[in-house]
Amino acid sequence: MNSWMAAIGIGVLIFGAVGIGVARFMTDTTPREAKAKSIYDFTMTDIDGKETPLKKFEGKVVMIVNTASRCGLTPQYEGLEKIFDEYKEKGFVVLGFPANDFMGQEPGTNEEIKEFCTSRFNVSFPMFSKISVKGEGAHPLYQWLLTQTDNKKDIEWNFAKFLVGRDGQVRARFSSRTAPDAKEIREAIEKELSAK
Repeated sequence: MNSWMAAIGIGVLIFGAVGIGVARFMTDTTPREAKAKSIYDFTMTDIDGKETPLKKFEGKVVMIVNTASRCGLTPQYEGLEKIFDEYKEKGFVVLGFPANDFMGQEPGTNEEIKEFCTSRFNVSFPMFSKISVKGEGAHPLYQWLLTQTDNKKDIEWNFAKFLVGRDGQVRARFSSRTAPDAKEIREAIEKELSAK
């Protein structure tokens, strides 16, 4: 009887220790994106494979966009380049992040993506290496971006847009179908550019 009770006691201790361990794991392993205070806490790899701290863009108004080369919205590259060219001297920059999360519409290598963007749309704003922007495999930058707006749903499609203020904080999220040079986007950019 004593040995049976001892076995039960040991089982309870082991189960309890495992439960505590699991609870500690769930609370202590805070995702990296949750620790970030701004986009400046992230370092990304640019389209040429160079590590680029986003702190490089500190003080600028930033538009972060997930892009694709074989999408019905791909012509938005033209609008993105247009607003970048129009506002860059005032402290605005577009950052493009190719992603193959939607029906395989960005299948190319970084080299192929760069060639496509520059030759087809004369893209001159910074482009980065291909990442995932949706679901559990989403890059920590995008996991963080999604926590910063009222709309915390997954990225809906290619060319979703996040507008970031000069302090590295997200100010607005615009849908994929909102044209880069739409009135509401222009007004939001100009508001952030005029902010101290």
